[in-house]
Amino acid sequence: MSHHNNNALQVEKGSIDIVKILLEGRAFFALIVIIIVFSMLSPVYFSTGNFLTMSSHVAVFGLLGIGMLFVILTGGIDLSVGSTLALCGVFAGMLLEGVEIEAFNLAFFPSVWVVVVLTCLLGGLVGAINGVLVAYFKVPAFVATLGMLYVARGAALLLTDGLTFNSLSGDPALGNTGFEWLGFNKLFDIPVGVLILFCAAVICMLALSRTPFGRWIYSTGGNARAAELSGVPVNRVKLSVYIISGVCAALAGIVLASQLTSAGPTAGTTYELTAIAAVVIGGASLMGGRGTVRNTLLGAFVIGFLADGLVIIGVSAYWQMVFTGSVIVFAVMLNNVQYSAKHKSSQQAEKTAEIKREGSRASAT
Repeated sequence: MSHHNNNALQVEKGSIDIVKILLEGRAFFALIVIIIVFSMLSPVYFSTGNFLTMSSHVAVFGLLGIGMLFVILTGGIDLSVGSTLALCGVFAGMLLEGVEIEAFNLAFFPSVWVVVVLTCLLGGLVGAINGVLVAYFKVPAFVATLGMLYVARGAALLLTDGLTFNSLSGDPALGNTGFEWLGFNKLFDIPVGVLILFCAAVICMLALSRTPFGRWIYSTGGNARAAELSGVPVNRVKLSVYIISGVCAALAGIVLASQLTSAGPTAGTTYELTAIAAVVIGGASLMGGRGTVRNTLLGAFVIGFLADGLVIIGVSAYWQMVFTGSVIVFAVMLNNVQYSAKHKSSQQAEKTAEIKREGSRASAT
């Protein structure tokens, strides 16, 4: 009888392991399925050129997603990243077109690297305002960042009078050329935008997995009160993650503007939802405390490759929105299944340990 039971348990354990593997690696498997399906539907899809083009689109979502992951890990949310992307894009565009100081009759054309640094500082500032509101003034993250979504979008429209900065390629005589290099050019046959994403991902991965700051972020998301009691500077951590999110949004704005060689105040509308989708598809919990950079990147690739695949096979843009929305809801459902299963198994383990302890006590007496 017991032998039969053991077999049944082993079979069950085997099937659970397969389910667990599928759940843990769902973003990766989804990406493979998307690539196979679209390669069958379109002859153009499966080519190095197309993959590189799609990856440079993903670079923007990926950067936003990484910033969003940091915020979500602490149990927050940042709805302002799309607007921050637009604001930083037009700010970079404005600097590249030249800054005139009328009082001194001067025109100042900063080089591309100066523009990049100043734009990242602006993104960091927007993030810092979000962070201060959430961490120190205890404004709910949803409300604070929703407000900032409007403020940043309004500021972008004010800076440009609602117009778009075209022709950001610069002029060699003024020394402000090379902006489109960030979006278009290739190093080692890989678009620069993708390399920027890769570098940001590596830095953030190391920060999360190898530093005390990373551990603080996870513990803040897991249980902020307990983290505070054990000496984690919870407010500083919260402030930091919003700043990181702002800087990532600024980088995304720079990459997007340089890919289009134009910067418009309406860029990045609804991109905050795409960023949240990338994080959720990557298996992070919206409650905080769970998620990795690697899976978030996979989530961004799933969204990018799905959207571009639908374009290539000629599906209407309206259907793309329906597909993306469905994918998000499905991903959250899977997350809930995965985490409730984990929760149950940990409870089960605790119970078993308790029974064993009782048994050993009884035998001792």
